[in-house]
Amino acid sequence: VKPKIIEPLDYENVLLQRKTQIISDVLRDMLQFPTEDFQISTLRRQGRTLLSTVPETAEKEASSLFVQECIKTYKSDWHVVNYKYEEYSGDFRQLPHKVLRPEKLAAHVFEVDEDVEKDEDAASLGSQKGGVSKHGWLYKGNMNSAISVTMRSFKRRYFHLAQLGDGSYNLNFYKDENTSKEPKGTIFLDSCMGVVQNSKVRRFAFELKMQDKSTFLLAADSEAEMEEWISILNKILHSSFEQAMQEKRNGDLNDADEEHGKAELSSGSFQDNFQESVHISTARDVESRMRSEARLKLFTLDPDTQKLDFSGIEPDVRPFEEKFGKRVLVSCHNLSFNLQGCVTENEEGPTTNVEPFYVVLSLFDVQNSRKISADFRVDLNHPLVRQITYGQGNGSDSEIIGDGPPEGLGLAPHYPTQGVFSVTCPHPDIFLVARIEKVLQGGITHCTEPYMKSSDSTKVAQKVLKNAKTACSRLGQYRMPFAWAARPVFKDASGTLEKNARFSALYRQDSSKLSDEDMFKLLTDFRKPEKMAKLPVLLGNLDVTIDNVAPDVPNCVTTSYIPVRNFEQTGSGTSLLEVEEFVPCIAKCAQPFTIYKNHLYVYPKHLKYDGQKSFAKARNIAVCVEFKDSDEDEAQPLKCIYGRPGGPLFTKQAYAAVLHHQHNPEFYDEIKIELPTQLHEKHHLLFSFFHVSCDNNSKKKDVVETPVGSAWLPLLKDGGRVIMNEQQLPVAANLPAGYLSSQDGVSKQSGSEIKWVDGGKPLFTLSTHLVSTVYTQDQHLHNFFQHCQSMDMSEQASEGELIKYLKSLHAMEGHVMVNFLPTILNQLFCVLPRASHEDVAVNVTRVMVHVVAQCHEEGLEHYLRSFVKFVFKPEPYSSICLRTVHEELAKAMTAILKPSTDFLTSNKLLKHSWYFFEALVKSMAYYLTESGKVKLSRNQRFSASFHHTVETLVNMLMPHITQKYKDNLDASRNANHSLALFIKRCFTFMDRGFVFKQINNYMNCFVPGDPKTLFEFKFEFLRVVCNHEHYIPLNLPMPFGKGRIQRFQDLQLDYSLTDDFCRNHFLVGLLLREVGGALQEHRDIRQIAVQVLKGLMIKHTFDDRYAAKSHQARLATLYLPLFGLLQENVYRLDIKDLAPLGNHNVSLPPVWLFFPCQNMREDSLVPNSMVPPQKPGSCIENALHKDVFGVISGTGDSSPHSSTPNVSSVHHADSRGSLASTDSANSLLDKSSDKTNSLEKSQCVSAVGSTVLRCDKLDRDEIGNLLMCFLHILKSMSEAVEALFAYWNKAAPSELMDFFTLIEICLHQFRYMGKRFIARSQEGAGPVAADRKSLTLPVSRTRAGILHARLQQLGALENAHTINNMYCHTEADVNSQCLLEANVSTEVCLTVLDTLSTFIMGFKTQLNSDLGHNPLMKTVFQVHLCFLQIPQSEAALKQVFTSLRTFIFKFPCTFFDGRADMCASLCYEILKCCNSKLSFIRSDAAHLLYFLMKSNFDYTGRKSFVRTHLQVVIAVSQLIADVIGIGSTRFQQSLSIINNCANSDKSIK
Repeated sequence: VKPKIIEPLDYENVLLQRKTQIISDVLRDMLQFPTEDFQISTLRRQGRTLLSTVPETAEKEASSLFVQECIKTYKSDWHVVNYKYEEYSGDFRQLPHKVLRPEKLAAHVFEVDEDVEKDEDAASLGSQKGGVSKHGWLYKGNMNSAISVTMRSFKRRYFHLAQLGDGSYNLNFYKDENTSKEPKGTIFLDSCMGVVQNSKVRRFAFELKMQDKSTFLLAADSEAEMEEWISILNKILHSSFEQAMQEKRNGDLNDADEEHGKAELSSGSFQDNFQESVHISTARDVESRMRSEARLKLFTLDPDTQKLDFSGIEPDVRPFEEKFGKRVLVSCHNLSFNLQGCVTENEEGPTTNVEPFYVVLSLFDVQNSRKISADFRVDLNHPLVRQITYGQGNGSDSEIIGDGPPEGLGLAPHYPTQGVFSVTCPHPDIFLVARIEKVLQGGITHCTEPYMKSSDSTKVAQKVLKNAKTACSRLGQYRMPFAWAARPVFKDASGTLEKNARFSALYRQDSSKLSDEDMFKLLTDFRKPEKMAKLPVLLGNLDVTIDNVAPDVPNCVTTSYIPVRNFEQTGSGTSLLEVEEFVPCIAKCAQPFTIYKNHLYVYPKHLKYDGQKSFAKARNIAVCVEFKDSDEDEAQPLKCIYGRPGGPLFTKQAYAAVLHHQHNPEFYDEIKIELPTQLHEKHHLLFSFFHVSCDNNSKKKDVVETPVGSAWLPLLKDGGRVIMNEQQLPVAANLPAGYLSSQDGVSKQSGSEIKWVDGGKPLFTLSTHLVSTVYTQDQHLHNFFQHCQSMDMSEQASEGELIKYLKSLHAMEGHVMVNFLPTILNQLFCVLPRASHEDVAVNVTRVMVHVVAQCHEEGLEHYLRSFVKFVFKPEPYSSICLRTVHEELAKAMTAILKPSTDFLTSNKLLKHSWYFFEALVKSMAYYLTESGKVKLSRNQRFSASFHHTVETLVNMLMPHITQKYKDNLDASRNANHSLALFIKRCFTFMDRGFVFKQINNYMNCFVPGDPKTLFEFKFEFLRVVCNHEHYIPLNLPMPFGKGRIQRFQDLQLDYSLTDDFCRNHFLVGLLLREVGGALQEHRDIRQIAVQVLKGLMIKHTFDDRYAAKSHQARLATLYLPLFGLLQENVYRLDIKDLAPLGNHNVSLPPVWLFFPCQNMREDSLVPNSMVPPQKPGSCIENALHKDVFGVISGTGDSSPHSSTPNVSSVHHADSRGSLASTDSANSLLDKSSDKTNSLEKSQCVSAVGSTVLRCDKLDRDEIGNLLMCFLHILKSMSEAVEALFAYWNKAAPSELMDFFTLIEICLHQFRYMGKRFIARSQEGAGPVAADRKSLTLPVSRTRAGILHARLQQLGALENAHTINNMYCHTEADVNSQCLLEANVSTEVCLTVLDTLSTFIMGFKTQLNSDLGHNPLMKTVFQVHLCFLQIPQSEAALKQVFTSLRTFIFKFPCTFFDGRADMCASLCYEILKCCNSKLSFIRSDAAHLLYFLMKSNFDYTGRKSFVRTHLQVVIAVSQLIADVIGIGSTRFQQSLSIINNCANSDKSIK
């Protein structure tokens, strides 16, 4: 049956109507959203470089939309929406300033942890800290006064002075030195008045004078010994006298209080606190103050807060930044050949290479046959050697070289020797290749010959030098290939550098193997020595090292020569040059461009000139490359080609290396060009070919170069797209003006001026590579932007066309999409609100879905997050563009989600819906701020149509979540989560009442009994929404009274989930109802629900905005209905047996679990005749009654005395003996008529629905979590006592019983199981029964005995809830777990004590009715008793004993009048404590027992304490029967303490 939907309150209106009430509330910050909850801000874009990468003139020059938008992307700042309290809107683990773990937990002492071995050792029970101990032989005089004391009557005995738990001393004497057995006798020093020397009878004798006028006479062996004994005994007597005075004073304090009727303490409890307590008016204050010291928040001890859990943490979103692959620093040190000489005229300089060499380094990826970096050119020549080329004053040089670099582009390092390479996908098959060139001189074989011999080299060197000088003076600007070498870079695929590899030998360059393809073939054999050995080697060495690059390496310049931050202008030689990486064109390696870069790399490959007839000589062919923007006659080439080391940054032309005597030369050169920002049709590359004459014939002054043809390549093709791939061009023999109009050899319309070489065949092969962040080679992307531009320009371009272009964007290449991601998405968001057709908007959204899905598939969704967070900025809202991004996007999403549309797109949309919802939210934020509507009231901010759109979207999304999850779980789960985040954010912007309605629309789609997945969805949704940073104000924790505004105190709080509560406190009401519903489901579902509730409450506890106690108390009122919820399920909170323990002769008859046992009697397990017959339609309420579970759970009558007849007879048959021990008077008949009780109403099965209440028990950890929440509320409420009283007064008797049942279950649930048990359970061994004896007990005489035996097993089998059962076995883990559980147990105990003392304070009259023998009293007493039955820590027990004194003091009639059952139970438990292994427990218990006797004595008007006496006797015999083993010294000591109390109590004498 679907729970009825409760309409939420109209939040905005309520705020208006109750404005005065809210403003006058002290805690108004819990009722209102803070102002300025969000704001939009702009962050400066921080680049890597000192200057912007975008050239200053770029924006002016750019005319095409794509270039403009790209530039805008690289220049714009970041646009962010900041939520002021965002850090409070996550899980409790993400709160700011949280102190989840206390610094150091207090160590608590528990009896369970004491060692069994040492407990009988009397000595160890002796002297406490600061106490005195003494033992030795003395002579003891016979004290029979009839005989005069003579020498003869002294007996030698071994005396042992022992301190008892309460600080008093006994003097025990033994026959020999073995003090572990029973003493022959004991002198109680408490009743000793003084010690005096008495040497009349015997030397070294002294006597102890006792209160009853008797004396003990003792004698020592020597004077020293005697004096020591006397001084020690005097010291003891002195201190105990002061103590007695103290107690006397305490007693007076108590009497004074009696008149106030407030006394809660009694003599002898607080010696230490006495001084302070004088200043406190009443004893209750003393008690509560003692309890409030050093208290911990319960939730700090919760296993969940102790665990580190990062699962819920959102990824950290960062702005876009330039990313590199693995960076490698290549440093070139030296290139030296064996052929050395001195190059100066007078031969006085250093020895160097005898001619200049030039090194070109680049990376080759053999695995994929790609050159993966640009060339890094290095000139390692000695300055003297360089002068050979430059010192000739040859005019041709200066023409080529041109002027210095343009302004603003940083400095080109003069002779760079260090380059920074980047590799995105490192692997061992990447080589660093060095190609060595020299000045053109002749054939390679001829020129390398001198370098391959190792003969006497001086003459050879001189000869080579002479030739070199000649060549350099004539052909200094031409290069020729000379040699090559290679070395591996990486050891493995993770990018570890192969640092100690050296360069291979220098191999001679083979003129027929120049191309990159040939290089790959050579490198493939690089690791095969037998192949490499065949290659000719030059004698020399290239010294180059590689290293890792520090992230902030100084003095770096980019590939465009822009200095990177921390660039220091020092010497010119020190800068590092970044070398362009050619990243593979796959989406996975791509990243969104963030800087402006516009480079073109040109590679002349091959010229086929063997068939040409146009020129006489065309052998040593040089290619000259120029970049021009016009084909007119006088047009100058642009100065935009990057120059060589030592020259200017840019030059007008570049030459490729020349091959001697080749008709069909190959080239390997790379020419790098800086392209202009805006390219147009006339931009082209011009290649000029020259024949270079090498014969140095001095006779005839022959020309160095003769032109032998030209070729050209326009850059833009079909509508402005840059063409990049291998090209084959025809070569023209002449170059008339306007040559661009005739491209291929065929079209000759420009007149017949062009003469083609070899009939216009494509003779020249070249390739180009574009590295640009403002031009795309992708046709689809180009077309789309072009169309958008034409739509802006003119009206003709139709939207129908636009849809065609939008659809073609789906075919865009992945890497292009990633590279231009921000630009593409921005453009799509621009088109979205402008479109008048819904079709356009839907298609735009589809493209976005496609883009978003692609990014996710490649694992690049963090780029999308960065985009939405930092880049996306909707167009400002204006009167021109009336549509907004959020509305159009929401409509388009709805359209895509319609059932009829293609399900692939809608699935992708669902799966990645976070992106669209975040865009919606950001658009809403900008719209509110920029239109100024943020100042309006909430219900006027957005149009009705937008509200409608949002509602439609939510409703359209729901079936996808609740029905499609079977086919596509991920998509549904993501959509559910994103929707929750969106709705949570809507609270910040929209009408909050409207948002509540959306939550209802959502909840409406779920029904009880849904599959587990849907429950997960629903609670995930609730968890996210309830984590809103202003969840508390959304719930309005304030009174909703009729009429005048009331004070918070007069408020009638709701303790159950009434409709009003759920309407006024909408979110918390909804959550609690859902948790209540979930508790009726299976275990997995229950756990999800309880976790959500607990997580939220932990969050409130640690939220520093609500740290004050008043805040916490007010917060707790929101969760009061949890009380009702737990009471409805109290019968399932049984702390059950979790580990089967083999076969036992004792087990519970299963029949129990099905019979309605309303009225459990000790002697009957089957329902007895008093229970009225069940009607078939009546409640299942009693099917599992609390009695049964009370008894099962080891509370109730688990006190073992129920197994003996004499005690059972004291218990009347009507004691229900259970957790909720009400009298039989309040049995079923009354309960069914007790209609005020919310419990019954909710539990009766309605005639219509067949909802059977679940009867399965909750798990230990579920109970733990629920009770944690319960205790947390109780503890917080202790600040708002009125609310608690209001609750107790309002509750029906049965509900009050349930309340105390819950409290008692808390004590059981969080009991401390002991270190040994925890260690065992963590090792994974099933918990072993702690008390073996209980298993061997004879089956006792009554049925209750069976129960009792079973209970003991249960008690021993508590499944300790550990933080993580998986992997903590170490000593430290066990210790920290013990510490944690000990602290939890103590804190729970103190919290319960606080609640009890509050209750007793307010309900004294009710408790006293019927001479204190009413059901309520029994329940309260039962809880008190429970403290003694469950192991408590020292700290807790101190408080427990204090409370018990108070209790006895306040309600003497309960114990000393009427039936004796309560007195009996109390005596039994106290006596059990008297046998404790811990001295402080024994001492406190003994004092308490004495106090009980004395109170009895006083109650009877100081006549007798027969009852207590009798009960003690019965209890002692009971203990003996229960094999507790009270024959120990410990019990004796406790009895001595009682004796001492009596002796020193002057008020009785």
